[in-house]
Amino acid sequence: MRFLNKILGKESPSETMTEAVELEVSGMTCDHCATSIEKMLSQNKGIKKVEASYPKASCACEFDPAVTSREEIAATINRTKNYRVVQHDVPPLPTNRGIPRYDLIIIGGGSAAFSAAIKAEELGLNTLMVNAGLPFGGTCVNVGCVPSKTLIRAAETVYHATHSNFAGIRPRGADVDFAQVIRDKKQLVANLQQKKYMDVVGDFTTLKMVEGWAEFEDKKTILVNGKDRYTALKFLIATGATTNVPDIEGLEEVGYLTNAKLFDLEEQPKSITIMGAGYIGLEIAMAYNRLGTKVRIIEFTDRVLRSQTPDISEELERQMRTEGIEMLPNLRAVKFEKQGSDTIIHGKCPDGSFTKITEPGKVVVAAGTRPNTQKLGLDKTGLQLGPKGHILVNEKMETNLPQIFAAGDCDRHARFRLHRRFRSKTAVENAFTSSGSRADYSSLPWVVFTDPQVAGAGLDEAQAEAQGIPFEVSKLALKDVPRAIAANDTRGFIKLVRNPETDRLIGARVVAPEGGELIQQLSMAIKYGITVKELAESFYPYLTLGEGIKLAAITFGKDVSKLSCCAS
Repeated sequence: MRFLNKILGKESPSETMTEAVELEVSGMTCDHCATSIEKMLSQNKGIKKVEASYPKASCACEFDPAVTSREEIAATINRTKNYRVVQHDVPPLPTNRGIPRYDLIIIGGGSAAFSAAIKAEELGLNTLMVNAGLPFGGTCVNVGCVPSKTLIRAAETVYHATHSNFAGIRPRGADVDFAQVIRDKKQLVANLQQKKYMDVVGDFTTLKMVEGWAEFEDKKTILVNGKDRYTALKFLIATGATTNVPDIEGLEEVGYLTNAKLFDLEEQPKSITIMGAGYIGLEIAMAYNRLGTKVRIIEFTDRVLRSQTPDISEELERQMRTEGIEMLPNLRAVKFEKQGSDTIIHGKCPDGSFTKITEPGKVVVAAGTRPNTQKLGLDKTGLQLGPKGHILVNEKMETNLPQIFAAGDCDRHARFRLHRRFRSKTAVENAFTSSGSRADYSSLPWVVFTDPQVAGAGLDEAQAEAQGIPFEVSKLALKDVPRAIAANDTRGFIKLVRNPETDRLIGARVVAPEGGELIQQLSMAIKYGITVKELAESFYPYLTLGEGIKLAAITFGKDVSKLSCCAS
């Protein structure tokens, strides 16, 4: 077999071999179906002979293993509308060295890994998933998206119970049982981890799941828990990322927290100092501040959410200061030490002077993430990594090694859950089919769940300028959107970026309460080349925030603040 020959190092490009496979196929209803399958497969490179049988519900193929494979043949059938290769729960075949062999080994157990496993099941691949660290489900369900968003919603309930936009409404406050909030969060995580991950793959017939740390012995073999060896035709590394803990004197000794530990803490901290003002730090800050914890943010750059344009940072900073969050930009922590129960943070100011900050509660590190690639034995494979340890991949999720693919937070492109899922699906398709799928994220929508929310798709003006793309910007303040005016909540804006040569929308940024609900429409407009003129002339329900998209489109040519509500 080709795989065995590769392992033994005996394969030669000039070898001409023939292998045979007989597949059980469901969905055939007549002899014509069998003929259709024969014609379809005979067009594939490497197929020498194919004979499908309706009465036997089978398809027998002879093929050149140097050109195609059983997996690729099965994938071709599975891509049709009506026919599927029936897979039976057969244990992996041993190699000549007695090592269990799989079609695909997925290293990791998060959202990217599960997306890959689902695609592998569709293609009929014999798959092994090896997971270590967080429970199956990974960051998103256990310590990331799910727990953070439920705590954010809980905190919003408290905020609305204590704040009103209307003079005639006087809120009476909220009685917060913080421990119960955290216990409810834990129950939600457990339920979703079971229902949306484990139950989804529970009846997969070709997937085996193993808990343990995987380390490559060579580019074709992994060792799990230091004792069990496995090999595969293809590998997908989807090991995710963890909090980047900066190397600062004394930080390890003071007992810092990350989001993973913070979200499980049932005893509410009286105060926290958050190291970092990216999206993770800001979401934590707003949620815990509203739940009653005193919050301070230390950021070594000049503003929060530094990846976005300054107007977005200013809008968020204004709201956070209004809510009592203390922000210390341009301050670099250089030393931590304990004095009794307090933590003393030594910071360096831009002018070179030093200051001391006393934190009586907890220090939370939210200084970005780093890929989980350090202990995988990648130095034994020749796999190329970036300077920060990310796995280098192309738009097909291919690495420099033909048998190893990567997706999720361990590669240098993935940032959001939707992104990770699509990349891992693309990786499996390209590993076992000739689909040639490519990742295109020119219209990828994303949301930061602060209040107001920050949402985006496509390019902002700084990115368009850096790429040399002609652009014009329209920026509509929410004070000119009837829905926001009626709600007495005019925080934020809608910003559209267009190419003036084509009038097509190339980017959008929304800062607004529930602004994330608008971004999908703008993402679709970018993806399908909708012009700003078409956005301006479309119908929108009156007194919705979505109407702001129409007004922002009109703003390219008119001053909407001087228009009637009924004008267009």
